[in-house]
Amino acid sequence: MKDNSDFSNTRKNPDDWVSGDEPMTGAQASYLKTLAEQVHEPFDFRADLTKAEASKLIDRLRIKAGLEDGASDRD
Repeated sequence: MKDNSDFSNTRKNPDDWVSGDEPMTGAQASYLKTLAEQVHEPFDFRADLTKAEASKLIDRLRIKAGLEDGASDRD
């Protein structure tokens, strides 16, 4: 049976996204708000975040909320 535990090539670093410099999506903004509430952080993120910046914040907040183990596959 093949070991599928290494998915390092399925998730690109947000800094490498073609659309990473575009404004964050509504879904990202909504998820950031939800995560901020879960970890009791104020939702005072800049409205002009890029998709890449929002993704990095989402990752950080997911780790803080215990939704990720903190292991980065982007390094």
